[in-house]
Amino acid sequence: MRKKSIMDSFDKYISRNLPLVSLISAVFIIYPNIACTPWELNSLKPSDYLGFFSYFIYRFLFFWGMIGFLINYNLRQIPTALFRKRLTHNFLFALTGYLFFASVSYTISSHGFHTDFLGSTLISQFFTLCFLCTLVGYISMLYTRQREKEQEIERLRFENLQSRCDALANQVNPHFFFNSLNGISSLIRKKNDENTLMYVNQLSDIFRYILQSDRKGLVTLREELEFIQSFQYVMEVRFANKLVFAIDVAERQKDLLTLPVLSLLPLVDNVTVHNRIDSEHKMEISIRLNEQSELVVSNPIYPKLSPPDTNGTGLSNLENRFNLLMNKQIRVESDEETFRVYLPLI
Repeated sequence: MRKKSIMDSFDKYISRNLPLVSLISAVFIIYPNIACTPWELNSLKPSDYLGFFSYFIYRFLFFWGMIGFLINYNLRQIPTALFRKRLTHNFLFALTGYLFFASVSYTISSHGFHTDFLGSTLISQFFTLCFLCTLVGYISMLYTRQREKEQEIERLRFENLQSRCDALANQVNPHFFFNSLNGISSLIRKKNDENTLMYVNQLSDIFRYILQSDRKGLVTLREELEFIQSFQYVMEVRFANKLVFAIDVAERQKDLLTLPVLSLLPLVDNVTVHNRIDSEHKMEISIRLNEQSELVVSNPIYPKLSPPDTNGTGLSNLENRFNLLMNKQIRVESDEETFRVYLPLI
């Protein structure tokens, strides 16, 4: 971003400060005349000083105005022209300017004032003016093109990032979908119409959030926790109240912190996939905020007797999404009793 702002400031600075840039350039071009002023004054009579300084000011003002005109012309009228075309245009304008300057100088000299309109210094100054304005316009064009390339690269990078995140998030949906169908099947077999209806309503809220996640990148912590609270009912029904949630997050923090959408779903889903949850192994999923503004999701470990039927991509997908969207790494800690995942928030 810093590089982009520097590139933006180059051509805009020239436009905003055109009188100053032209003034400095004019001083640079007529510097030989400034340096030679003491010697020229020694060769003149005091009565000629007024004409000498008047012509000197005329020269300076002419170059100042000519430079301002040519730089503005290069930036506004031919902003995308290549070097050769710019040089040709500037040469024609400089030649026209020299002929005008020379004709005025000739008129002045016919009245007895000293001028050097046919001198090599003046001619070289017009050539310098021509190349200087061409160079300023060409550099401005190069910076503009570079800025456009940077913006295009940034746009493509963002689109690629978004598509990768969408692909990772979409991998969550099928896995959760099939698990949810199993819960509905269980309620239907029990013929509990009221619980089945409540289950379907909560499930519709959950899927609405999941479907809307395709248009989101980061969400507030409040949104994720509200989603988990809706998700809690589905889990309680599925595991007959043998799985509970303990959420400990201050209200004032919920709207200040953000994280990638659907960050908690794969963690909760992993708990059910990798652990036994029954009367002897009741599961409590703890969600709390630590002092480092990390969301800590932890659960006791009750490993299944047989390896779980899973492809193992849930946690790796979550790591990739945090890396892509937040440029941060999640942390995973596990001992013999507890499994913890630390999600960095911003």
